[in-house]
Amino acid sequence: MLADVLAKAFYDDPPFMWMLPDGKTRHARTRGLFTTVLRAEALRHGAVDAVWDGELGGIVGGAIWFPPGTWPSPVRRQIAALPGYARALGRRFGPGSDMLAALARVHPRSPHWYLYAIGVDPAHQGRGVGGALLRSRLTRVDADGAAAYLESSKTGNIPVYEHFGFQVAQVPPLPGGVPVVTPMSRPAR
Repeated sequence: MLADVLAKAFYDDPPFMWMLPDGKTRHARTRGLFTTVLRAEALRHGAVDAVWDGELGGIVGGAIWFPPGTWPSPVRRQIAALPGYARALGRRFGPGSDMLAALARVHPRSPHWYLYAIGVDPAHQGRGVGGALLRSRLTRVDADGAAAYLESSKTGNIPVYEHFGFQVAQVPPLPGGVPVVTPMSRPAR
């Protein structure tokens, strides 16, 4: 399941570690977050990509994209997803919401593809899976003549995204204690 792979990939992600500090429950809670995003908001747009490893017999990486005009989700979808987010975040729902609200303030208002999340199972990282996921969807983005946007939660990933044409955008002030999250934009081509 893609949500499980993304939970593994984001286990040591600084904002997820801040949002879900208990290492014993972080994987399950992160899986719950991604399951909610996928089921309640993302899958309906046909912009979720996954890489299948035939030898392993499972998904080893994936990306959740929102096409232009689909982020944020309509209020009714957000309300329907609320119980899933509340279950996953528990007492950290408030701080997590504050972080997302700060990021939303600098999210572009012009049409763009939004890379909500991209991750590779740690056992398969360094084998080009993430690059293949990016290339695949960015080919479509370019064919549409559209812009793209993401938020890099690891500063070490910024050069990778820059390689694919993303540029550092306005970094918002985040609530106290939230690790750096770097918004990045990719102009239409």
